[in-house]
Amino acid sequence: MPATEALRRGGVVAYPTETFYGLAVDPRSTAAVAKLFTLKRRPPDQPVPLIAASLHQVVTDVGTLTPLASLLASRAWPGPLTLVIPASAELSVDVHRSTGRAAVRVPADAVARALAAYAGHAITSTSANISGEPPPTSPDSVVASFGDGIDVLIDSGPTAGGLPSTVVDATGREPVLVRAGAIPWDRVLEFLN
Repeated sequence: MPATEALRRGGVVAYPTETFYGLAVDPRSTAAVAKLFTLKRRPPDQPVPLIAASLHQVVTDVGTLTPLASLLASRAWPGPLTLVIPASAELSVDVHRSTGRAAVRVPADAVARALAAYAGHAITSTSANISGEPPPTSPDSVVASFGDGIDVLIDSGPTAGGLPSTVVDATGREPVLVRAGAIPWDRVLEFLN
């Protein structure tokens, strides 16, 4: 089954990013998001980050880019910087755990961007592991964690690993570091100059 068809049917797709393998579902579908939480054994209070194919897809599918988010996106995307922005009402509230804020990035990995582009909407990007376990850098690790629990695995070989994306709350006038990661905080601050 093609990955986009699996997403349309509410399935789970494992795919590579520039850091680790991630799990995609349609973030507009409450049933698909619930399936993702169950599969990962993810604590119910943790929001799910998203990946978009482009800045345009962020604006049409995910939420509002504040002036701060627009500036950071223009300097860091595509790349491992996740921005927290005001969420679109089209997203399942379970994606952002009713906070009204969504975390999204446009990744450097072409496969991840293509999956979101061909799906026609942003996709979830939580790491393809059982919650609490190390994030996977290989298709074999994904299969070891989930077996046939996923509908499609896009095998693009090993990923680079390293640090996860840096997460920055860009809903206000000043950036707030939510999670340190692949882009150092001082580099994020340099983007503002």
